[in-house]
Formats: sequence, structure tokens, C-alpha cells
Amino acid sequence: MKVRTTDPKSLTDFKLLAFDCFGTLVDWQSGIYDEMHPLLGRLPSSHPLKDDRASIIKRFNEIEVSIFASKPTLKYSSLLSEAYIKLAGALDLPTPTEPEADAFGASVGKWPVFPDTVEALKQLKKRYKLVILSNVDKKSFAQVLKSALAGVEFDAVYVAEEIGSYKPDLKNFQYLVTHARDELGVQMEQILMTAHGLDSDHVSAMKMGMTSVWISRGEGDQELKAFEGKVAFTWRFDSMGAMAAAAEKEFGK
Repeated sequence: MKVRTTDPKSLTDFKLLAFDCFGTLVDWQSGIYDEMHPLLGRLPSSHPLKDDRASIIKRFNEIEVSIFASKPTLKYSSLLSEAYIKLAGALDLPTPTEPEADAFGASVGKWPVFPDTVEALKQLKKRYKLVILSNVDKKSFAQVLKSALAGVEFDAVYVAEEIGSYKPDLKNFQYLVTHARDELGVQMEQILMTAHGLDSDHVSAMKMGMTSVWISRGEGDQELKAFEGKVAFTWRFDSMGAMAAAAEKEFGK
């Protein structure tokens, strides 16, 4: 639904939807937690984070974000492997073997899609150009296209590996704006940034002056408190399915 009523725009005013992939379209938390099984299986039953998925994911995300900032040109699969090893250290576990860490880094294609994603994207493709702006490498995303997002057609895919930095770096969003204009003939005001990540996407969208949609995926006002004054999304939907239905309703007017 529309939450920033001072914005006069309608969903019909845009030509291109730019998506964050992991967290918005693909359930990276479930995928990444499942792939941590070899590591987490070594946690003793007395460990305070044993079976605490939310805390494990939070700890991993903090490690990942720190590597984003310190090694912006590191390939995402290698970054995942490094984060896996660092997580082991943070949990006071032995350092994983190189093959185990590498297997984790190569697991992106196994992460599950949210149940509503594929059908919603196919519906939205009838109305918009679809573009990916993701913190991933080319090979990993190619695997996602063959698995979780099979059957979905994107007009362009822009990933961290080719940009040379990771979101929330504004360079990634400037890359999107420039390439959407030059390659797809779409101006920034015609792009609707569609993402779950408040810190990775919506803060930067606000700085860029881009209109955005928050796909909340079950998060609520509590999560928003930390970003008060830093984000300004115009619409908020619980799922991609809900957004697709709202767009269809507006276009049908």
C-alpha cells in the first residue's frame, strides 16, 4: 500500500522495476542458514546461539557487511567463503577446511525463492522492464537464474562484480541509473527501486532521490525505527505477490 501520501506518483508512472535479489526475491536467510549446517552442527548444546537462527543470521550479516566495505572488489562467492570462516571464529569453532568454505561460497544457486516471487515477476513483466541490482557475482547469479528464478526474464542484470563495489555504495545505484538510461532508454524518475533491505537499498535510494518500494517480508515498525529519517519509500508491501496485485489494480483503472 502507499505509505508516503505526499508523493503524487502512481505505480503506473514507472517503466522499470529495479530489484534487490536476496531478501526481496530469494529467501537468502533460509538458504544461507541451511548451508551453514556443517558449521552449526559443531556447536555444543550449551552454546548460547545453538538453534538461534535469528542471532546467527545477524552475526553473519555483520561479518558480510564489514567485508563489503573492506574488500569491495572481492568476488561474492569468495566473500561468502571468507565470511563463513570468520563466523566460525566468532562462534569459537575450529577453522573450516578450504573445501567446506568453498562449498558454502558456491551455494547461492541452492538458496530458495520466496513462494510468490516467480509468478509476481511474470505478472509485473507485462507492465515493466525488470532489472536486477545485486551484491553478487555473475556466475552465482547465473546459477540463480537456472534454479530459483527459472522462467523469469530480466531486461538487465547489474551485479557487484562488474560494478566494483557493494551496496549500499552509491556507485552501484549510479551504475543502475546510467545503464538504465543508456541501455534501456529509461530515466531515473521512471525507475522504481524495489527492495527488502533498508540499510542496503532504501537508505541509498533516498540519497539518490529515487522512488522506492519496501518489500517488508514480515518485518514491521520495530525494524523501521533504526532508519527514521534515513529512508523514504513510497509504497510498502509484505510480498512481491502483493505488489504485483496492487500494480495490476492500478493499471486496470
